[in-house]
Amino acid sequence: MHTTPNNLQIIFEDNHLIVINKRPGDIVQGDKTGDLPLSEVVKLYLKEKYNKPGDAYLGVVHRLDRPTSGIVVFAKTSKALSRLNKAFANRETEKTYWAVVKNKPKQDSARLMHYLKRNPKQNKSYAHIKPVPGAKEAVLSYVLKKSLDNYYLLEIALETGRHHQIRSQLSAIGSPIKGDLKYGFDRSNKDGSIHLHARKLMITHPVRKENITFEAMPPDDVIWKSCRS
Repeated sequence: MHTTPNNLQIIFEDNHLIVINKRPGDIVQGDKTGDLPLSEVVKLYLKEKYNKPGDAYLGVVHRLDRPTSGIVVFAKTSKALSRLNKAFANRETEKTYWAVVKNKPKQDSARLMHYLKRNPKQNKSYAHIKPVPGAKEAVLSYVLKKSLDNYYLLEIALETGRHHQIRSQLSAIGSPIKGDLKYGFDRSNKDGSIHLHARKLMITHPVRKENITFEAMPPDDVIWKSCRS
């Protein structure tokens, strides 16, 4: 189902920011596919809602991979954008993800540290145990949250924000994410999604300066439903 201004899943909105629960398959910002990005859908929504004569302003603060679902924050003013950009760059945010994997990790909880090297041609990041030239340090912690019939739900706290970080690091420990062919899962999900969801985000409000936490419900499929129950 494509996202339109009428079926946007809005988690929060005020004068400074708008927070969306992104569906898997939506791209956050325009790319070479030419598909309508979520940023443009949100702009259309704002234009219609506030009867704006020209284009609505919208700043892209961060991105989620196309097959991933969950929380995406957009700025409604340039001031909010620069403050949020700074907060994300300085890691002044707390990001929590849910991932469904087939192989249970050896430990029920752990802190993973790898050096990720991106291959732009393949649009893929490779995880190394030791530093290699051009690699960036990647750190996350996970805890086993639930055991399902054939899968395991991990809750992940992200300490760094690298390209395909969670996908690459979980694959490196032998627990690729359900549906993620690129990182070693054996088959894709019918809708092209992967079972990775940006579940929770804590940020400091760019204007009010108070901490706010957003939560996003995972998509409506059988496996995500059993994770929630």
